[in-house]
Amino acid sequence: MKIIIDRIEGDIAVCEIDGKRFVNLPASLFENAKERDIYNLTKDSSAREESLNKAQSLFDRLKKN
Repeated sequence: MKIIIDRIEGDIAVCEIDGKRFVNLPASLFENAKERDIYNLTKDSSAREESLNKAQSLFDRLKKN
């Protein structure tokens, strides 16, 4: 998914998503955001797996107590 920052309005970044629609997002999501910056959003499967494993580990520890 391609996100293009169309403009910054105060704390809001008005973003064009895949050239089809616009959404307002907190500008703080983008480090040093500037107009026409382009971001590519991708799924991080390995980070998801790590997060699931951590949550499962915490759950297992709680069940033992």
